[in-house]
Amino acid sequence: MDNLAHTLVGAALGRAIADRHVPLASVIGAVAANAPDWTEFLIGLPSTPDKYLVLHRGITHSLLGALVQILALTLLVGTSWRISSRPPWRWLLACIGAAVLSHPFMDWQGSYGWRPFLPWNSTWYYLDWVAIADVFFWIAPLVALAWGANRHWLPLSVTLLTAGLMTLVVVLARDAAASWVLVAFATALIVGLIGWVRYWVGPVARQRAAIVAILLLGIYSVAQGVAGQRRKTEIRSEAQRRFGKDAIWAALTEVGKPFTWEAIYASTDTVAGEDWRLPRNLRLAVVRRAVSETPDGRAMAEFARFLAAEVDTTGKTVYLRDARYARTGRDGWGVVRVRME
Repeated sequence: MDNLAHTLVGAALGRAIADRHVPLASVIGAVAANAPDWTEFLIGLPSTPDKYLVLHRGITHSLLGALVQILALTLLVGTSWRISSRPPWRWLLACIGAAVLSHPFMDWQGSYGWRPFLPWNSTWYYLDWVAIADVFFWIAPLVALAWGANRHWLPLSVTLLTAGLMTLVVVLARDAAASWVLVAFATALIVGLIGWVRYWVGPVARQRAAIVAILLLGIYSVAQGVAGQRRKTEIRSEAQRRFGKDAIWAALTEVGKPFTWEAIYASTDTVAGEDWRLPRNLRLAVVRRAVSETPDGRAMAEFARFLAAEVDTTGKTVYLRDARYARTGRDGWGVVRVRME
């Protein structure tokens, strides 16, 4: 999911788990929840498409990577504690562990996917529950954090800035969102403002508010997972009707439209949706060479859930695309251009 969601959920987790035992637990949780992403830069900056596809959601997002990050961050924060006091190791480990693990779990919920068993196995896994960006993963933890914040200009400023950014994004993307999502988001903002003004929670009960926010998000995610099962059954049946019992399929999450999934079906030769259809061209000799002999081709073949190819008229340039994200055009996200000798 997006880094704003990771940050807010991590902050809420930190407060829910360790607020009474670890100073600045929400700040530690926010930083730890983004560790799988910012540690990618410690490995190296991706300079080419193939390096980005291999690096992002790579080893730093795996179970092994999460274990290393949890231990390293716990030791780093614990050893920087004041000499006059003993670090609460148990609570610090719980806070950082939950925050770090929340990142790959939230990524796993979506249709982009997660590779938990790197470096031994590069298989992608997808739950297809929640979209890669979801306003409820923004607003629920933000309201809980705001209600429990101290009455000081700094947390208020951060809250207002974050809420303003959220509102701007929602307004700009309103045409792509379901009407009920817009209403629910606006209602949550109003309720959040009323609760802050009337001091419904405050610092004394802020841990409880954070716990409630995390529970609500958990219920929301599971509800989408349950609702998605029926849609997946329908899509699987349609895929087999179109392409036979060996057809592959997916129910792709849609940004701005919770409880809604886009169908995609594929055979060895074709990938299709409800109203579109593409040849995959994976049996062409030049495509097989591009996939097996070039870094860009290998990276895209490993990343793509529904790989398709297009060869230009000269036969010397192959465009590899993931049909989840790119169905037309030869540039942009989800397309890699491979020039053959």
